[in-house]
Amino acid sequence: RVPESVKRVMFSGEAMPAKQLRIWQEKLPDAKFVNLYGPTEITCNCTYFPIERQYEDSEKIPAGKAFPGRRVILVDEEGKQVTEPGVQGEICSAGESLANGYYKEPEQTAEKFVLYPVDGTEQRMYRTGDLGSYDEEGNIVFAGRKDFQIKHMGHRIELGEIETAFQALDGISRVCCIYDEPNTKIIGFYVGELEAKEIIERLTERLPRFMIPNVFRQVDEMPLTKNGKIDRKCLMEEYRESMQNRVKS
Repeated sequence: RVPESVKRVMFSGEAMPAKQLRIWQEKLPDAKFVNLYGPTEITCNCTYFPIERQYEDSEKIPAGKAFPGRRVILVDEEGKQVTEPGVQGEICSAGESLANGYYKEPEQTAEKFVLYPVDGTEQRMYRTGDLGSYDEEGNIVFAGRKDFQIKHMGHRIELGEIETAFQALDGISRVCCIYDEPNTKIIGFYVGELEAKEIIERLTERLPRFMIPNVFRQVDEMPLTKNGKIDRKCLMEEYRESMQNRVKS
């Protein structure tokens, strides 16, 4: 049932797919939609982006710009601040709500909470482990986790880029791509009605061959963690168990 009156919808956590957002926009045409981004360590969101239009399936909804009292920058692999549009870097955040660190985890705290020179002074910042870039308007666009950046067939690949193209296909509602490193295979888990052959044909129009998953696994629904994010560990455990059962049979 669609609510009769909703003024504002704000969403955070997982990246919102454009096709799902359009459903909300069409059902609630008078509501204002805002995309939020931020890790728990900054308590809890550090950027926001008011959505003023509908996005195409292949587009990413920007994470936006920093809230007042927050500072968000991008840092490259050499530790230099990224300022050019389209250049990827790790998202780092600072501000009045930054956590002191991890409880009884001094090594992890020292690794993630660092001093970084900004505007001539050192600021204490949190390295999120997320990747992003600036668009032409200066908004940060989330690109995925550093953990999900892989080396496959001699190419550096962002699993998030595969997921965006995959999820944009008609007949697909949810996607999660995981790299099976021991077997050098990209596994595409998905909720939808398409068969693997048709998915490959459609993805070939959107992605280079080395980015197309090697294995497709259709699931009824995505398992979720207690924080509402896709449980990648659970997906892989179920996949490996099914492979072992297949070998035994």
